[in-house]
Amino acid sequence: MVDSRGALAHDGRRAERLELRVPTTASQLPAVRAMAGDLAIRMDYDLDAVEDLRLAVDEACATLAALVDGEARLTVVFEASRSGLHIEAWVPTAEGTDVPRDGFGWTVLETLVDGVDAGRATQATVPAGDGSDSPVALIALDKYLPGQHPDRAAGNPGHDVTVVR
Repeated sequence: MVDSRGALAHDGRRAERLELRVPTTASQLPAVRAMAGDLAIRMDYDLDAVEDLRLAVDEACATLAALVDGEARLTVVFEASRSGLHIEAWVPTAEGTDVPRDGFGWTVLETLVDGVDAGRATQATVPAGDGSDSPVALIALDKYLPGQHPDRAAGNPGHDVTVVR
């Protein structure tokens, strides 16, 4: 589903939004990776950035698949704007489930994208949620197009960007 009423990007324009829901099975997760790569190619990312996004989305989805409560679906929301791509992936979880932020997988995420954040949320606070207080685990990723990083565009050479909700 494409929604042009997405959140405002940092440049003041609306982001195009695409929602994808898939089972958390090994045979379905590559579809999410392929969607990330296709969007990145269409947005004119260079080939290295496209591959970085594919790998980051794959790692985020695999991490969340390990946390899912039962056989619930993985929801991934892609928001494309002039500045780049914002991705939020989440799965329903048991109360109190945390997204691991240590180990090799997290290091991979921090290396491949410009901003990564993770944590607990509810269906009421995530994009494409059902509005309930049911718990979810969320990973949010940002990958900016060259010259579009908000901190660097303002003259700040900082490297760490956190996702703010």
